[in-house]
Amino acid sequence: MSLLRRIIGRRGEDRAAQYLRRRGYRILARNWRCRLGEIDLIALDGNTLVFVEVKTRRGETFGPPELAVTPRKQRQLTKAALSFIMSRKLGHLPGRFDVVAIRQTAQGEEITYLPGAFEVTPPVG
Repeated sequence: MSLLRRIIGRRGEDRAAQYLRRRGYRILARNWRCRLGEIDLIALDGNTLVFVEVKTRRGETFGPPELAVTPRKQRQLTKAALSFIMSRKLGHLPGRFDVVAIRQTAQGEEITYLPGAFEVTPPVG
């Protein structure tokens, strides 16, 4: 991954974390990694555990950023989220998957927040 892409991604994650905090979410982890994958942000919305995928794009050349959360990516996020839940013994909390899509344009920044963006996707095979 290029340095520019990492910078854009990091800046997007910072903005998404600010956006969620302003809405009362408590950020529990950023860039949480395990052998099954990475989750950009993990937060609490009341007593709901929220796993957040952040997608940031400059322009629309490859379509809206939220479309990059493919079924394959959803399965990977589901596996990583289950690992987080088991490692922290948080199975008693309800959970959901959200997407924060950030478009950087010449006019500024546009944030699209998709709570409950997808359901838990069972692993294939």
